[in-house]
Amino acid sequence: MLPLIDVLIGVQPRWSRTIPPLPDAWQTVSFGEVVTDSREVEPGMLFLALAGERTDGHNFLADALARGARGALVTRAAVEARRATLAGATRPWVIVEPATGEGLADAPPDACLLIAVDDPLMAVQRLAVYHRRKLTPTVVGITGSVGKTSTKEVVAAVLSRRFRTLKSKRSFNSEATLPTSLLRLTPDHDVAVLEMGMWAPGEIRFLAALARPQVGIVTNVGPTHLERLGTLEAIGWAKSELPESLPAEGWAILNADDPRVRAMAADTPARVFTYGCSADADLRADAIVSAGLNGIAFVAHHAGASVPLRLPMIGRHNVYTALAAASAGLVLGLSWHEILEGLCDLQAASRVSVVATPTGATVIDDTYNAAPVSTLAALDVLADLDGPRIAILGDMLELGPVEEEGHRLVGRRVAQVAERLITLGPRARWIAAEALAAGMSPEQVLVCSRHEEVIAAARPLLTAGASALVKGSRAMEMERIVAALQRRPEEE
Repeated sequence: MLPLIDVLIGVQPRWSRTIPPLPDAWQTVSFGEVVTDSREVEPGMLFLALAGERTDGHNFLADALARGARGALVTRAAVEARRATLAGATRPWVIVEPATGEGLADAPPDACLLIAVDDPLMAVQRLAVYHRRKLTPTVVGITGSVGKTSTKEVVAAVLSRRFRTLKSKRSFNSEATLPTSLLRLTPDHDVAVLEMGMWAPGEIRFLAALARPQVGIVTNVGPTHLERLGTLEAIGWAKSELPESLPAEGWAILNADDPRVRAMAADTPARVFTYGCSADADLRADAIVSAGLNGIAFVAHHAGASVPLRLPMIGRHNVYTALAAASAGLVLGLSWHEILEGLCDLQAASRVSVVATPTGATVIDDTYNAAPVSTLAALDVLADLDGPRIAILGDMLELGPVEEEGHRLVGRRVAQVAERLITLGPRARWIAAEALAAGMSPEQVLVCSRHEEVIAAARPLLTAGASALVKGSRAMEMERIVAALQRRPEEE
């Protein structure tokens, strides 16, 4: 819970903070979570009215009030411009000045407090810093081109075996959403595991300044976001901002098999712990075996000990997810027994889900996002399965100058592992073209521009024993295809 007094102090610029007087009726008032989507508001929460390129959170103040928001971070001008709309709200509201507490004295006890700030985004960031400095958890920051969210989930599962652990929700890894994760910290938490995403150079350094991580994990450097940063070197420099921001007594956990990540060891003031399949990695895996949808097995080697692991994670690429999580456990003093318990947590084990169709086919739902590296890894999973194999692939976005080659690389792999290919979107046409060039026949490949076409084409192929991989970037909404394939046509 966030006490009202802390919110009023924390949202103010640090150099001019004052402690506002609170009327007796408001001394014990606190807020629940901070949310940026009015649809997620529950009674007692603090709504963050952000103004973005596409929409303005102030437009949804009435909805937040109706859902029971106890307060909101707003600009006074935006509220004044919407007085007519808010006049019909079912609950009373009052504008509150954080530095003086003005507005509280005459506010009814059930009022929603619209806390007027210069900029809601900057205000919530200041509040997050203020709140973070009052607490002493060990913060683990995670970044990388792919695998951030999966790694976050498994790291949290491992560390929770010993520590009271907070993890960021979903992919809350931006300048707007990471502060809301920090504001969920309480004195009861020992550890916080937070994703740190990157839109532009300097952003990860900024997020690290907010969260003050003592442990930083970098999973890899790949072409995701290449259209914004231009080169892989630039992406690597941006990701290196996490290990560079760590304290000397902290730990930089780096993927030893990625040369750009390994090189970050030279630029961090923290102690370095490496993981991978390289012979000189501090935590090394070998004897890797994929059992398809039944998980993976490998032997982990560290400090003279060899530990055989069999895990419910799908795909060889998740060896790196497991190693990163185990590394976090090792540097924070966990036993291998605790680490193995966390790695076997089925809820955290994989972002990929496996669903059945009414015809007895299997659909591998890997629709969360897509990049060439992660799509190739998903195709490796498909290759391990028996029976007819179908690849249903959508556009991969934000690849910049390697956009065509990235799709063509996937197309060449599809030709090696799948009997049928269905693509969705203009960029995925390169996947189809390269699969044809690599030996698939025109009868094996179908190019589609609408979800309905994909669904209609896929259904006859999903016979008993067949397996279909569905994957594409978030914007392609490939989950609509998975949902449809789980239904019979007459249920549409």
